[in-house]
Amino acid sequence: MTTAEVAAYLRLKERTVYEMAARGQIPCTRATGKLLFSRRLVDRWLEAHTEAPSRFAAPPPAIYAGSSDPLLEWALRTSECGLAVLARGSADGLERLARGEAALAGIHLLEPDTGTYNVDAVRRALPFPDIVMVRFCTREQGLVVAPGNPLGIRDVADLAASGARLAQRPDGAGTRLLTDTLLARAGIPADALPRAERPAQTQGDLAGLIAAGEADAGFGVRAAAAAAGLGFVPVGVVEPFDLVMRRRDFFEPPVQALMRFLRDPALAAAAERQGGYDLSEAGRVVFNA
Repeated sequence: MTTAEVAAYLRLKERTVYEMAARGQIPCTRATGKLLFSRRLVDRWLEAHTEAPSRFAAPPPAIYAGSSDPLLEWALRTSECGLAVLARGSADGLERLARGEAALAGIHLLEPDTGTYNVDAVRRALPFPDIVMVRFCTREQGLVVAPGNPLGIRDVADLAASGARLAQRPDGAGTRLLTDTLLARAGIPADALPRAERPAQTQGDLAGLIAAGEADAGFGVRAAAAAAGLGFVPVGVVEPFDLVMRRRDFFEPPVQALMRFLRDPALAAAAERQGGYDLSEAGRVVFNA
């Protein structure tokens, strides 16, 4: 919607909308000098700022949604926090958090133009005024390949030269965004590589496709390659992996149990065992709306 359209939609003056946008009080996008407003995000913003009796502010289900990560999924089980896992990609996690269908979302969403992660995606997707994002880890992403690397893949450019069949994550997954970005930087057209017949919903699924011979390579974390006995080719990517929640849910028992576990020596030992993780910033608040 344009400024005039959103003003009519909200029954406000255009000047008021401009002032709210300038103060960051309403979600908007600036494109070629104009303000544009997503009706979906404006509706969410209205819901987030609606004053309602507390009985209507139902707590979300005890679900972790978002990106797949071997160490985090191990931590969710071992900490006995009670959060069920629904790992279908970073964007899906933010969507479910916005709809009140999850208490916690894990994300690693790259901004290709700036090289930054997560904060801009959270601001776009979540209009709530009480969002907190906590660092879980930084982790190494690279190319997962068959044992012994039979195609001799050394970097991203070798994917095209070797004719490797690529296993990939579905749209909305942070690793899919990373894949598309790295291929573009290497000058490889999106349709230049043969792909596995089915997308990999999780890091483990991606490793499974390569182990089963349904694909030759795919972008994933070092820990997933090691767990499946596969090869791993570093490509120079170390990314932050963050946990996003509403502030009200941060203090609830499931999330607090996981936060306490971030300081448990057992987690550090598991990170060392799985490989490719840095927990030096685990538990640090990196965004607080």
